[in-house]
Amino acid sequence: MKQLFLINEHHPRLLLFFAGWGADETPFKDYRPAGCDYMLCYDYRTLDFDPEPLRAYTDIHVVGWSMGVWAATRVMDSHALPYSRRTAINGTPYPIDEQCGIPPAIYRGTLEGLTDASLHKFLRRMCADSAAFRAFLERTPRRPLDELREELAEIARQDAALPPCAPRWDLAVVGTADRIIPPANQLEAWRKLGTPVRQTADAHYQEALFHQYLQDDV
Repeated sequence: MKQLFLINEHHPRLLLFFAGWGADETPFKDYRPAGCDYMLCYDYRTLDFDPEPLRAYTDIHVVGWSMGVWAATRVMDSHALPYSRRTAINGTPYPIDEQCGIPPAIYRGTLEGLTDASLHKFLRRMCADSAAFRAFLERTPRRPLDELREELAEIARQDAALPPCAPRWDLAVVGTADRIIPPANQLEAWRKLGTPVRQTADAHYQEALFHQYLQDDV
């Protein structure tokens, strides 16, 4: 896992954001949460996480998006840090699951059929409409396709190999227009966990949500 400070000004508070599969800092580097530092986590080919740079913080707001919800769940289960709030956006702690995540057949098809063309279609489905997709293409991540394929494979391998954990989230945001992780599956996952849910009309990747949880509502 890569950990990258986008703001490192020695504030006592930290926004710790776990992005989704295939991400890097490009779509998220312009968010400027007020009065706190900001660390981005991405690339889940491993779940290795260094907690030492976070020991000085007294207040850590964790935000997970998409596959980042799973990665953040695992990190929080392994490292005791002063988490003040935990917000999940359009994701679940169960990345590959028939009822509570991405159905296994769809996940497997994405992995086995990953090409430049299929990735382009995947990114289009993440966005609400053509205008949002065009805006996203101007700052889409620039990671190699082989790396993204390896990340998908490693997420599946790690999830199958890891023991169960008890995920703790304070709020789950579920976009009813999500075409990546079925909204019904997200709702079922959070129902089972007893996590409060806020439903929105948003797509999987939605600027309004990131403005709220990566900037305005820190």
